[in-house]
Amino acid sequence: MLYAVPALDGDDNRVLGEIESLHAAFLQFGRAGEWVGGVRKRLFASAIRGSNTIEGYTVSPTAATAIVDHVAVPADVPEEAREAVRGYRDALTWVTQTADMASFAYSETALSALHFMMMRFWPERAPGRYRTRGIVVTGADPLVPAYVGPDADRIPGLMSELVDWLNAGDLAAHLLVRAAMAHLNLVRVHPWRDGNGRMSRCLQTMVIARGGRLAPEFCSIEEWLGFELNTVDYYRALQETGGTYEPATDVHSWVRFCLRAHHLQAQIVDRRLRYGQEVWAALAELVAGSGFHARTVAALYAAATDHLRREIYAGAEGLSRDQSVRDVRALERAGLLTAVGYGATLAYVAAGPAREIADQVAAGLTAPAREPYGR
Repeated sequence: MLYAVPALDGDDNRVLGEIESLHAAFLQFGRAGEWVGGVRKRLFASAIRGSNTIEGYTVSPTAATAIVDHVAVPADVPEEAREAVRGYRDALTWVTQTADMASFAYSETALSALHFMMMRFWPERAPGRYRTRGIVVTGADPLVPAYVGPDADRIPGLMSELVDWLNAGDLAAHLLVRAAMAHLNLVRVHPWRDGNGRMSRCLQTMVIARGGRLAPEFCSIEEWLGFELNTVDYYRALQETGGTYEPATDVHSWVRFCLRAHHLQAQIVDRRLRYGQEVWAALAELVAGSGFHARTVAALYAAATDHLRREIYAGAEGLSRDQSVRDVRALERAGLLTAVGYGATLAYVAAGPAREIADQVAAGLTAPAREPYGR
């Protein structure tokens, strides 16, 4: 038996309507121009970073983007954190592609393969294979369990039931509610020795992707969950569903927690999209007035919103190595770029007027989040 989809109340339906309005607006941004790709990549990297931060594998936003780009990261990034982010990158990349897989169906094999992608760096943790013993999730006090999972011999039956539900259960429920319940049911079954939290958050994003949302990274809450105070609330919301596997429990509070997270994350995404659009437009004016080739807007945009990596710029714009080097050096001489790092990790950040543009746009868009439930 799985945890059942709870009944929603009027506030929940209102919040869902507001989320839908925000997500619908993202569709228009999604067709807006080249700058959207940069926002999508940073949201993708932030989702990966957020989910791993919850587990203690913390990297900087810049390192996360570098890993997404398959380029070198600084030597001070711990190996375990680097490999955790790489594994999650591969898993989440596959998840976002499932939306276009006409023959896709949820299966235990697919979920175990996803788990293997995430956990392959730790063979001693049995990546891709169900646990064979009981499991206790501890909190701050190791003597006080936060959660005791079902016995190992129940896992095959529960996972079979979960896969059946993912394919055909509660299809009339709102997509974000189904995604929240997929997350909860998987993390409560806790079928693997390790990586259950990451897998459950990834499955939530997968359900959203499979539901046909444009750019699932616009609709994922993994970044939001990774913010420190939100992580505390996340654990509290899970604890409110009980200390053992009791599927008769009313889990309305969990669904409401997820809807609040979606609303608050959508507000962040909305500001990031507006920021990207305004920064690109202002940098295009700067480039046009400075006599640089129009393609250098992309270089300045990357430097202003994250880091410019010459090889990534060359590939995106279809340039030879020499062409990209000339562009970067010209922007450096003009005081619009400055180098950071060295060797394989060499990158560039915006300087001078380009930096001022990005900072001014950010200042104009900074605002406190609006609480969807009015708290």
